[in-house]
Amino acid sequence: MKLKPTKMILGLTLALALGGSGARAQTNSVPSPVQAGSKSYRLTYTLTETDGSKRVGTQHFAMIVVSGRKTVLKQGNRVPLVTGSVSTSGGAQTQVQYLDIGLNIDASIEDSADGVKLNTQVEQSSIAEEKSGLGTQDPIVRQAKLEGTSILTAGKPLILGSMDIPSTARRLDIEVVMEHVGATIQADGREVSSLHGAADATGP
Repeated sequence: MKLKPTKMILGLTLALALGGSGARAQTNSVPSPVQAGSKSYRLTYTLTETDGSKRVGTQHFAMIVVSGRKTVLKQGNRVPLVTGSVSTSGGAQTQVQYLDIGLNIDASIEDSADGVKLNTQVEQSSIAEEKSGLGTQDPIVRQAKLEGTSILTAGKPLILGSMDIPSTARRLDIEVVMEHVGATIQADGREVSSLHGAADATGP
């Protein structure tokens, strides 16, 4: 199978966060003007985790993306991060922000002369077993991010890249397949399709 060129940036960062979590999974479409005749596409991301030569598990994530709009899929937990405290008459109040821990997928599509152009970002994060050393309640959050622009052909899988999972011998391979769903806006301005997302996971 001949793959079209893919431009990507692979980054690995470390951050500090406070323990605690709340599970969530959601798919959102970022609002923006939609032109008449805009097309909608189904993107299916396949994330395959391997340990050496052994496949550990496979996950599939599907989303509907309208050309000219960005769709965001999130699955995982929200971890509170203590950023400081404020003194009040009733005592000190702790200020907390939340980090998204798990899998985040951002995708937007543009119709171009070369084909269907995909701009995407896949970010995987997890809490490490070791502590940061700044405090007993401050674990380390490890993040790996793959970001790039690709030209897609309907029905043909495209390998976006691979990410090493920090502190392990495992690797995450990322593949995407695009399918054309149809026009989103009719000439009279009525919307004729909806946005949705789905996810499933399978073992080895």
